Amino acid sequence: MLPIDVAAHSSRWRGRHPLEKALLGFGLTVTAVCLPPWPGGPLVAAATLAVLLGPAGVSGRRLWRAFRVPLGFCVTGALPLLVSVGGPDGLLAPAPDGPRHALDLLLRTSAASLGVLLFAFTTPVSDVLPRLVRAGVPAPVVDVALVMYRIGFLLLDSLAQVRRAQAARLGQAGRAAAWRSVAGLAATSFVRAFDRAARLQEGLAGRGYDGALRVLVPPARLSRRFLAAAAALLAALVAGTLVLKELGL
Repeated sequence: MLPIDVAAHSSRWRGRHPLEKALLGFGLTVTAVCLPPWPGGPLVAAATLAVLLGPAGVSGRRLWRAFRVPLGFCVTGALPLLVSVGGPDGLLAPAPDGPRHALDLLLRTSAASLGVLLFAFTTPVSDVLPRLVRAGVPAPVVDVALVMYRIGFLLLDSLAQVRRAQAARLGQAGRAAAWRSVAGLAATSFVRAFDRAARLQEGLAGRGYDGALRVLVPPARLSRRFLAAAAALLAALVAGTLVLKELGL
C-alpha cells in the first residue's frame, strides 16, 4: 500500500463522509484555479496547508513526500513560459512577461495540487468507489475500478519482492547485470499480473459473483457544521483575494 493510502486509512477524518471532504478539497482546488494567482494562490495554499497540518493531522514529512511530485510537474510546466520559440528575436529568446506568466501558473497549479492532496490524504479510495453507485455511476464500472485498485497494489508488492530477490542475488552488481534484472523484472511481473488476475477471477466465481461486488460501506452522515465551515473558508478566501486585489496588494 502506498504511503498516501496508509495516511488516508489512518486519517483523523476517516469517519467523515467523503462528500464533506470532496467539497473542501476540490472546492479549494477550484478556488485556486479561478481566483487571480496573486494573491489568490498563496492564500489558498496557506489555508490548505493549515487544514492539512492542523485538523486533518497530516505529518509535514509525509505531505512533502507526496507534494514534491506534483510540484515537480508544476515547475516543469511553468519553465517553458520563460522562453519564446521563433520570431524576430531568434530561434530561442526570453518571452515577454515570461517570468510573470510562469509565476502565475506555478502559484495556481501548486495551490490546486494541495487541494487535491487534502482529499487524497483524508479519503481512502475504498470509501469513495462504493458510494459512486448511489451517485449514478454504473455498477460494472465501479467493480472494475475496485478490482484494478486491488490488483495495482498486488502488482506493486510483487515488483518489490522480485527486486529484493534480485538484489540479494547481486542482480544490481553491474550495468549488464542491472539490465538483465530489469528485463527479468518486466517478464516476471507480466506473468504474475496475469496469474493474479486469473486467481482473482476464480476466487470471485467461487464466491458466487453475479456481476456486482457487494462491500460494506462504513456508515457516515453529513455534518452541517463541517459543510458550513468549509463553505465559510472558501467564501473567506474569495473575499480576501478580491479585497487584496482591489487594494493593489
